[in-house]
Amino acid sequence: MITNPAWKGRRYAVLGLARSGRATVEALLASGADVLAWDDREDARAPFVGRTGIADPLQSDLTGYDGVVVSPGVPLNTHPIKPHADSFGVPVIGDIELFAQARGALPPHKVVGITGTNGKSTTTALVHHILKTAGVPTTMGGNIGLPILEQQPLPEDGVYVLELSSYQIDLTYSLDCDVAVLLNITPDHLDRYDGDFQKYAASKSRLLAMQTSGQNSIARFTDARALGKFAEGTIASILEDVLSNRGVETGEQANWPSLQGPHNLENAAAAIEVGDILGLSGQQIRAGLESYSGLPHRMERVAEISGVAYINDSKGTNTAASAPALAAFENIHWIVGGLAKEPGLGECEAELPHVKAAFTIGKGGPAFAELLEGRVPVTRSETLERAVRDAAAAAQEGDTVLLSPACASFDQFRDFEERGEAFRKAVSELSA
Repeated sequence: MITNPAWKGRRYAVLGLARSGRATVEALLASGADVLAWDDREDARAPFVGRTGIADPLQSDLTGYDGVVVSPGVPLNTHPIKPHADSFGVPVIGDIELFAQARGALPPHKVVGITGTNGKSTTTALVHHILKTAGVPTTMGGNIGLPILEQQPLPEDGVYVLELSSYQIDLTYSLDCDVAVLLNITPDHLDRYDGDFQKYAASKSRLLAMQTSGQNSIARFTDARALGKFAEGTIASILEDVLSNRGVETGEQANWPSLQGPHNLENAAAAIEVGDILGLSGQQIRAGLESYSGLPHRMERVAEISGVAYINDSKGTNTAASAPALAAFENIHWIVGGLAKEPGLGECEAELPHVKAAFTIGKGGPAFAELLEGRVPVTRSETLERAVRDAAAAAQEGDTVLLSPACASFDQFRDFEERGEAFRKAVSELSA
């Protein structure tokens, strides 16, 4: 695990003992910190009884504490922990901030931080893969993979690649990334920002603002102009110019089988620029692009049955995320619906010429059906399993059945992963 001698003798409260919370407590204890741990679930508290103080920080006197470490899932705009900690002058932080504090005790290394509304998981995994393929010591963490504090420190010249949600950025104050990537900003999670898109955008852009002179940032031209949050003396790359500046033709995307569609071209451009900044050759970068196998639930090709491709894009949890998936294929039988995050079709509207038929599911299904009827054939399937069967019955050789729901999953599933697994299972049963 990652530890920090500077935490020895300091006092921290950890609220929430799921995976990142458990890793945080273990890292703090191994560093000699005094820890107060709490989770509402007794079974989550049990491993720490006798090893830490056990009490709810909300009911505790926090005088003299150095931080309250919370999960990114804690909504700072509504949860009482923030004003309670503020009343004692104690910062509310996350495990990413602890990682930032621990960097001075690690072997010399670099950190790549990647944020954006859509594409950050793919880009993080792609950068990690390119580096690993090139023989660079690397690991990925943050909003993907294992909690960063649970991982072993990298050897000298290693690269930590972090996917960072706005929630995680909100909980760090000293993460100065050697390379910071801001892929895009579209409305999402606005309940955490009092419905204010500008607050959400400002949260994302803090990743750039925390950098120091000489470090590199990568962003879209339009976002860079609108935000203007680059730290003084940093070196900015414009995402739209990367391919031409690095001598990569857009036609080369055909050689990257798991990176199809216009959105993945942008993700690849960000990864190409990161690789170039970190000193990789064009040959090393291309080798990584060509061998990248993709992430589960993100335009994942799960089967081809009777000439019909079945694509799992369960991670398409809003219309801006699903539109690129629609743009990547033709003759699509689109499985859409769930817990809608916004009204209307949003960016999916422009991609309807790619849709041959739609199959609506979940709570948002009826609204999507009303929007689509008269424009494409619509089947109100209601459940994912039925939608897969309905789409399979309608699809012909050369067509694509695409799960890209443009909605959250919580009306019918625990999360987008469970929804994606249900899609896989339903597809596997077609050929059983």
